Amino acid sequence: MDRNNHVFMPSNKGLFYSDVKNDVAHVLINTVDKNKNKYMVKQYSDARKARSIQDMIGHPSTVHYIKYVEQGLTPNCPITKEDIICAEDILGPNLGSLKGKMTRKTTERVTLNSLDNLPNELLSEYGNVTISVDIMYINKIPFMMTTSHTIHFGTAEMIKNETKSTIIKSLQQIIYTYHRRGFKIKHILGNRQFECIRLHME
Repeated sequence: MDRNNHVFMPSNKGLFYSDVKNDVAHVLINTVDKNKNKYMVKQYSDARKARSIQDMIGHPSTVHYIKYVEQGLTPNCPITKEDIICAEDILGPNLGSLKGKMTRKTTERVTLNSLDNLPNELLSEYGNVTISVDIMYINKIPFMMTTSHTIHFGTAEMIKNETKSTIIKSLQQIIYTYHRRGFKIKHILGNRQFECIRLHME
C-alpha cells in the first residue's frame, strides 16, 4: 500500500487535481491523441482503416491479421503490414481479438486437512447428534435434505425416487458421514413420509 501523501489542489476552474508529473509511484498511460502525433495524417487514416477491417473480418490476432494481408487471403485489401503495426501502436491491442482467446491457467490443487480426528472435548459435548430430514423438490427432482441440531451441519443429496429402499440407502450414507468423524446419530426427526423406515432405522 502506498503510504505517500497526495495533495489535491483546486484548479482555476474549481476542479481538484493532484500533480503526479514527478511522482515515480504513478504510471502515466499514453493516449490515442499522443500516439497519433508521431504519424502523418495519411498514416493515421490508414491505421484506422486497418483496425476497422480487422473488426469486420472477425477480430483476428495481430499476427494472424498480418499473415492474411501478406499472403493475400483478404482480396482487394487496401492496407499493408505497416498499417496494421501503426494501428497497434496508436490504438493499442484490439480488444475484440483478445476476448475468448486468453487461456486459463491451471490452479494449484487445494489440499484439505483431514477431519477424521476431532478433539475429544468437541465430541464429548456434541458427539450425540439429532438430525431432521425431509425431501425437497427442485425442478421436480427430489433431494434428501438433512440438518443436524446443535452443530448445524446440513446435507443435500439428489435421489432417484422416494421408495423405502432409496430413503434408507440415502440416510445410511448420511449416518456413515457422521460416524466417520466420530459423531453418533441418536435421533432422526421426520414427517409421516418417513414412518415406513422407522423399524429399520431403529
